[in-house]
Amino acid sequence: MGPVERRKDDGTRVDLAGDVTGGGAPAAARDEPPSTGSATAEPAPLNAAEDRLLDLLRRIGTVGALLMAAGSLGAGAAPVYNPLPSVPVLGLFARIPTAAMACAFTGMFLVILAWLYLGRLVRPGRPRLVSRSQMDRTLVMWTVPLFAVPPMFSRDVYSYLAQSDIAAKGLDPYLLGPAQALGVDHPLTRGVPNIWRDTPAPYGPLFLSIGRALTQVTGDHVVSGVLLQRVVELVGLAMVVWALPRLARRFGVQPVSALWLGAANPLVLFHVVVGAHNDTLAIGLMLTGLELALRRLPAVLPGEPVPPRQPGEITGVVLGAVGISAGAMVKIPAVLALGFLVVIVARRWGGRAADLGRAILLVGAVSLAMIVLICVGSRLGFGWLTTLGTPGKIRSWLSPATGVGFLGATLALLFDLGNHTDRLITLSRVVGTAAGGLISLRLLWQTFRGRMVPMIGLGAGLGAMLVLGPVVQPWYLLWAVIVLATAAGTSRFRTWAAGVSAVVAVLVPPTGTAFDGRAYVLPQAYLAAALVVLTVLFALRGRLPSVGTVLRELRVSAPRT
Repeated sequence: MGPVERRKDDGTRVDLAGDVTGGGAPAAARDEPPSTGSATAEPAPLNAAEDRLLDLLRRIGTVGALLMAAGSLGAGAAPVYNPLPSVPVLGLFARIPTAAMACAFTGMFLVILAWLYLGRLVRPGRPRLVSRSQMDRTLVMWTVPLFAVPPMFSRDVYSYLAQSDIAAKGLDPYLLGPAQALGVDHPLTRGVPNIWRDTPAPYGPLFLSIGRALTQVTGDHVVSGVLLQRVVELVGLAMVVWALPRLARRFGVQPVSALWLGAANPLVLFHVVVGAHNDTLAIGLMLTGLELALRRLPAVLPGEPVPPRQPGEITGVVLGAVGISAGAMVKIPAVLALGFLVVIVARRWGGRAADLGRAILLVGAVSLAMIVLICVGSRLGFGWLTTLGTPGKIRSWLSPATGVGFLGATLALLFDLGNHTDRLITLSRVVGTAAGGLISLRLLWQTFRGRMVPMIGLGAGLGAMLVLGPVVQPWYLLWAVIVLATAAGTSRFRTWAAGVSAVVAVLVPPTGTAFDGRAYVLPQAYLAAALVVLTVLFALRGRLPSVGTVLRELRVSAPRT
């Protein structure tokens, strides 16, 4: 079979079987002259008008982040022992929750709006693009206002604190929940949602070891504990920012385009920076491991002889396996990257069954040794293997597998067949998990045969496993989007990914609560925020491109692949 090709936005043909097996330049970059907008050509800087637009978008996003920070004081997922109500001025927000919620939503909408418009200035195929330094400064401007704010969108960070304290006390967080180990009146237990107070930790021993070390500094102090947990997640984000553009250039995507979609994404700002979710630490370790492994591997084109082994090649693969394994010891989905690393190494060594076997032995041995080292060295053992299903306690329609179970149970009740909700949800979840695994295996095989870019296969596999899994949360989407941002450079994908990210980013309210039955709060907050944002758009109508212009550009730049 001949080489598989795709057509980039700039019209160049990239051989998917050739630019995916190692760290060399894509085939198109070696055989054809680089064209405007390709990852191999250095784009021109923005002109004066575009610089003014970028400055405006930065300000809009920064104002949005500041409004979110202000709204979080009354609409965030504040700790039970909240010191803010007694603070002059700042305590006012806690007494006007609907207004605080509207303020937070206004900020969210402005951040999303600025991000979507920024996408025009990093669109593949443009003759002028935002520079890397401009993108970095923009990301910093939108991130800094969100650092020292109460958590929003979720209360998971309080579970992190309680589980870390359990480990710090020498107890087993994989056997005991916060209520059992710390007591229901403990300051850290009080912040944990009721559904998680009696459940053990579902996270890997590396993450709990980091949390245990932080607990030695913060003790039972909730506010300082949240801030240090947020620092950990920002370290993970820094690893993403380091690895993402390097992997993107390796796979023929403009680095700033990848950073826009993967690092400046509103889901990252909302659920990583503000929500302090540990997914970014796992993703950062995984991407860093992949970059370390790939940087020493040469590209091997179909039909070409396999080049001799390069100095440092095995060392790079070992370091890559170590980094990915460390990510899996934070959250287990990162383990899928080990499979794609095996495939990449096997294809570089010749793509035969024997090469695949040798790659499995090398990567498997290193990964197993690293996992055992973390489990034994942390003194937390292997209890995490028994708690991976803990998140499945949540039943949400956001999960297609769970939704199918709910639908089947509803139909059974309508036809007087009895209440089989539990059984049908369990069955649909098993089927969904199996389907996600089979899809991932198929993608691994396609990659091994040279028919798919490894990072696209990895991103699609992570997306399939998480979307078809028992539980789906908005921040789970980041596993697929960040990975795909490194290799899927077409405007068609970027348009869909941006649209889905923007919609999902506003699905979860900032408080992470059910509002105690006050159903009117959310509609009022959404409506007030929408009116404010529309007013802003009207005031800036001469300085921002029209929505129609943006949509036309997206349609023009999204060729069929």
